[in-house]
Amino acid sequence: MRNVFHHRLAAALAASLIVGVAAAPATLAADVTDVGSFDQVAMSSVPRFAAASRQLRDYGETLKRQYASQMRGVRSQDVQARITQEFKNKMIAKQQELIGPLTQRAQIAIASVASTRNLSVVVDKQIVIYGGQDITQNVIDLFNGVGDPVPPSNTPPPSSIGWVDSTQINSVPKIKAAYDEMAKFQRDQAVPYQQKMRAAKTDADRQQIAKDFQKAFDDKRKALIDPLSDQTKNVIAGVARKHGLLLVIDRQSLIFGGTDITKDVVNGLQ
Repeated sequence: MRNVFHHRLAAALAASLIVGVAAAPATLAADVTDVGSFDQVAMSSVPRFAAASRQLRDYGETLKRQYASQMRGVRSQDVQARITQEFKNKMIAKQQELIGPLTQRAQIAIASVASTRNLSVVVDKQIVIYGGQDITQNVIDLFNGVGDPVPPSNTPPPSSIGWVDSTQINSVPKIKAAYDEMAKFQRDQAVPYQQKMRAAKTDADRQQIAKDFQKAFDDKRKALIDPLSDQTKNVIAGVARKHGLLLVIDRQSLIFGGTDITKDVVNGLQ
């Protein structure tokens, strides 16, 4: 249940994490020629990645059967927790074994191509509508090459594109408290909501109950989350102006380079 609210709050805050700072389109067109984009979906379809993903999926199915067998008849919550953690650790270890080396190879290929193109930042192609240099095929070609990609000797040049790690922002005490309060609100509403739905006589009644519940949730979100979202946006915009940034994106959309302003933003939200 809590994860659902973490996701919803993260989505609400994410809207404030992409901030254009006082830049006209003409300025952006002139200043972001050092921005590259990379299609992670295309990379996941490369044979090596696809094969590793299949192996990981098959391993996961085997683990599920083993997990179900070991959990059968277990009553102790402590033992259940221990078994669950053991199987999670097995899955994580297998993922690191199969996917980890490929991810590292891809990261080196991205850094190498970015260095060759003199790019200061590479972002996920999914967030790009227009502009920038698409380096996807160059990276895939280098990744698929016979030899190992060679890491660049130089670091990325300073970038006018900034980024923030929303997971760290979500850990700011007052934001985490908002998560907890929203989760408690959900738990408090769940039982009466289910009782009303069971007692409803018609589809129209059920639709109205669902509508009322959604309105209560939306009202709570507007009172609790929206002010935090606005404050986060304002803090990010202020930090971005201080650093002379044209744009700020979430860490999840960053592939390479960029200017990390997370610490400054977290400090500004304290």
